[in-house]
Amino acid sequence: MIFKYIKDFYKEAFNPYYFLLILLITGLLVYLNYWHGLEMLYVNGGNSKFSHFVGYFLLYFTPFAAAFFLQPIFFKGCSYYKDPWFWTILFLAPAFFAFRVNFDFQESLFQKIWHGDELQFWTHSLNWVIRVFVALIPVYIIWRIKDRKNQPFYGSKKLNNARPYLLMLLIMVPLIAAASTQSDFLAMYPKAKFLTSLDLHPKQVHYLIYELCYGFDFVSIEFFFRGFIILSLAKICGPRCIIPMACFYCTIHFGKPFGEALSSFWGGLLLGIVSFNTKSVRGGLTVHLGIAWLMELGGWIGMFIKG
Repeated sequence: MIFKYIKDFYKEAFNPYYFLLILLITGLLVYLNYWHGLEMLYVNGGNSKFSHFVGYFLLYFTPFAAAFFLQPIFFKGCSYYKDPWFWTILFLAPAFFAFRVNFDFQESLFQKIWHGDELQFWTHSLNWVIRVFVALIPVYIIWRIKDRKNQPFYGSKKLNNARPYLLMLLIMVPLIAAASTQSDFLAMYPKAKFLTSLDLHPKQVHYLIYELCYGFDFVSIEFFFRGFIILSLAKICGPRCIIPMACFYCTIHFGKPFGEALSSFWGGLLLGIVSFNTKSVRGGLTVHLGIAWLMELGGWIGMFIKG
């Protein structure tokens, strides 16, 4: 079934020249980030919350909008520019995610409740959970206004068959195993390795809580990108909204290992094709969450092997 979805996408929304140009733009951003510090020096290099918000908004908006604005050159019938909801989502989606990335107002409250190692643990853990709601509450408001009568909440539709997604996850196992031998991967994963230096008891329970909170973050990622962006634009743009989403999705990985950022475009593209056709993010969430926890496991194994 997934192959049929890809075939349909190829027929309806693929132009080789457009796709090559998108790859060049995305590749340029990846190059500027990993060789010239785009995110670290320029996007996140300001001295205020507002400058950080603007930096991240521009990082996300630029490839997202460029991928849409290039489409009339290569495709006929791009009349969705006349729809005010297209422009609303074009600007609000990067703004919502930039706000999510910079949201840390809860940390001052944490400092009044916990101290020392407990503060560090709960800040790391609960930040994942809080940012899920920071991302999805405005998305829910958009759904209530725009699509409540037309479809269930973006991507919440049930799946008939989970087997293809479990197969996709199985295919990722050797790739994650290979990545787990790389130094840049082990510098990032496992995310929970900071717990090894904290004086917390019982430590196994704290590990479990952290990993559950970390996994919960992927709920917002899938519902935001494959739910909100794809399914709010599906009736406006058709499958041509998938590639712009994948461009946007790639840029949110710029703080992660190079290979992960590079592969995120292709992963976002595939999961976007699936969610567009199934109207559900549950399969993508299964794959994404499985990959996240496998990467955690791979990080622990890689650390153990390297001593």
